[in-house]
Amino acid sequence: MKTLLRAAFAAVLVLCAAMAGPAAAFEPAIVFDMGGRFDKSFNEGANDGAERFKAETGVNFRFFEVTNEAQREQFLRRLAQRGTDIVVAVGFSMAPAVEKIAKEFPKARFTLIDNVVDLPNVQSIMFAEHEGSYLVGMLAAMASKTGTVGFVGGMDIPLIRRFSCGYEQGVKAVNPQATLLVNMAGSTPAAWSDPTRGSELAKSQFDRGADVVFAAAGQTGMGVLQAAADAGRLSIGVDSNQNHLFPGSVLTSMVKRVDVAAYNAFKTAQDGTWKPGLQYLGLKDDGVIWAYDENNKDLITPEMKARVDAAAQEIKAGTRTVANYSDADGCKY
Repeated sequence: MKTLLRAAFAAVLVLCAAMAGPAAAFEPAIVFDMGGRFDKSFNEGANDGAERFKAETGVNFRFFEVTNEAQREQFLRRLAQRGTDIVVAVGFSMAPAVEKIAKEFPKARFTLIDNVVDLPNVQSIMFAEHEGSYLVGMLAAMASKTGTVGFVGGMDIPLIRRFSCGYEQGVKAVNPQATLLVNMAGSTPAAWSDPTRGSELAKSQFDRGADVVFAAAGQTGMGVLQAAADAGRLSIGVDSNQNHLFPGSVLTSMVKRVDVAAYNAFKTAQDGTWKPGLQYLGLKDDGVIWAYDENNKDLITPEMKARVDAAAQEIKAGTRTVANYSDADGCKY
């Protein structure tokens, strides 16, 4: 009788476990901004980090791609309602939607890349774009034969002005007499996804003597890189390593490690070490780097590499200062 009772009790436990179902699986998500998941730039860098997490853990992630302004809030709310464990919001434009939805769902967790929302359930990741841009500005000035270099930005916002400001300082550190041409693709989010406009601006700068152009413009920058390759000039990529897109024509890329930011957000949320608040990633954190690989090594002389590597070490050590752009003061250095 005791044996039968024990067997019956064990069967009940098995049945209860079956009815309860398996433990809830970890569910991360990412919302990509304008330009799409595979923009070969900022969004794609974040996707690379999410894919790395998936490859290492076997955990899949949900994602949405924003194609109009209203979708930011819609997608974030949908994920919060679903109980998603961590939502990575890619891009400065996500901030208002993140702030609104994070207040509505205080138990949801958000990692915002490239802007700041000060809430107890939001982690904000910012980068020292001006530091990385300084280094590629040095390379541009050293590679230039005309003494004129260019910069094509996407949407005209302080974030992109930070790239331009750092780039200008790096150029002038090498050649104080250099001419810098600066154009922005527009003042609306459409400025991130217009390669034709990027190509037009690059060609205009080439016509005015520029032989190296830095593109910080999302998909619009693809037009700049293509135009440089077609014209036999040099370009500089941004956010992701874009050297491979036009080998021998892309001098280098100013890489923002958004892949690391996305990966770390997923990983720390999974292992319980995720924390809200501001994280600021610069050269000393390897948050920004300049890309050197088999695709551009023939364009970078040993002297160029040594000089820019020395400058990077000085910036990390605090013995070389790179001024950042501000709304109040502009680019003062």
